[in-house]
Amino acid sequence: MGHQHHRPTIDRDWPVGTLLGCLDPDIRTEMLRLGTTIPIKPGDRILREGEVGNHLVLLREAVVKVTVNLVDGRQALLAIRVSGDLVGEISALNDTPRTATVTSCGAGSISVIYKRDWSPFLHRRPEAALALARTTAARFRWANRRRIDFTSYPAKVRLARILAELASAHGQVVDAGRTVGIALTQQELASLCGAAEPTVEKALRELREADVLQTGYRQIIVRDLAALRRLAHMPDSSQQWMDRSL
Repeated sequence: MGHQHHRPTIDRDWPVGTLLGCLDPDIRTEMLRLGTTIPIKPGDRILREGEVGNHLVLLREAVVKVTVNLVDGRQALLAIRVSGDLVGEISALNDTPRTATVTSCGAGSISVIYKRDWSPFLHRRPEAALALARTTAARFRWANRRRIDFTSYPAKVRLARILAELASAHGQVVDAGRTVGIALTQQELASLCGAAEPTVEKALRELREADVLQTGYRQIIVRDLAALRRLAHMPDSSQQWMDRSL
């Protein structure tokens, strides 16, 4: 895993709601020059829960899972982050232990940025600090909305909301419909939905029988996105429920 300094590329569309997606091109270019770029492989642990570190990570070309350990030994999937997002910034700036583990879902690249470089950048570029505050606030809004969903909607609707959003944000069009885009186990889906695994299994079966979904090993294809959105109580033209800044 060789380290290399990366030439910044700004001529791409960064996902809406990510930090890089919120920045003006000149500030984005300066931020992309920070730190050291490292290639990542599927399954790489980028940050580990409980460790203390004075660096944060910019996802240049990556999809990662954010998980926490539960008292019974299982892991709960809290969120998914994508290219343009920042992870680990709070514990890096506060010198506190990492609150979650961040694991790569596929091959790509990240920038490791140390506090000694990050803090001067935020002082030089207050617009970046404001954008960071906005994306952090959006994450809290998403967490609050998810808690409201847990009390307002049954598990099947929560599952439909998660799957519709993942398909819209990360999916690819295939012959049978649109993929969810990220390989998730039933346990991980249950974590995102706040439901028990048997409940998620039953809901998936019902959605398969209604020809809304097609499922395989760690792969879900949405055959009828409009029907899934209706079930999820989401308008067809929906703005993304997961706020893309998850």
